Amino acid sequence: MLGGLVGRVFVWPAEALVAAARDGDQASIAALVSGAHPHVRRFAFTLCASDQDAEDAAQEAMIVLFRRIGTLRAATALASWMFRIVRNECLRRTRAALAGLGAAAPVDTTASAEDDVLERLERERVAAAIAALPDDQRRVLVMRDVQGLSGGEVARALGLSVAAMKSRLHRARAAVRARLDGTDA
Repeated sequence: MLGGLVGRVFVWPAEALVAAARDGDQASIAALVSGAHPHVRRFAFTLCASDQDAEDAAQEAMIVLFRRIGTLRAATALASWMFRIVRNECLRRTRAALAGLGAAAPVDTTASAEDDVLERLERERVAAAIAALPDDQRRVLVMRDVQGLSGGEVARALGLSVAAMKSRLHRARAAVRARLDGTDA
């Protein structure tokens, strides 16, 4: 009944377990959380900008699952529900990191509400472009350009040579630029 490893493929928890958890059975809720965690964590590591963000997003998704399983309408919707929670949490964390970059800049008090909206929309476009990057490129880009780490620090943290880090960073920047310019398919 529990989800688990079949061969080398993870299997989501069975619908009967999800239904029992949705109905409030505490043992089923606990089993569901532990059964869904490997899937949620794996998805978070492919989408979030850093390992820490991925761990935090997966943990947040597990908390939401535990607290709100009763609101799930269909047992078959568990996977898409959990993935949506993780995706939204990763995007939120990327947006927060990008917004933090602008915090040190001087504030123009003469900016109009229209300028504020345009700036917010642009930040969201950039965050979405970064979130769409492959995992290896996203991590390098966020660590180097968002977190402001040196090239050597990024390379050491990811276990890469400086040349490999620079190559990934170049590809990531080019992909973000292409997506923002609308030339990305």
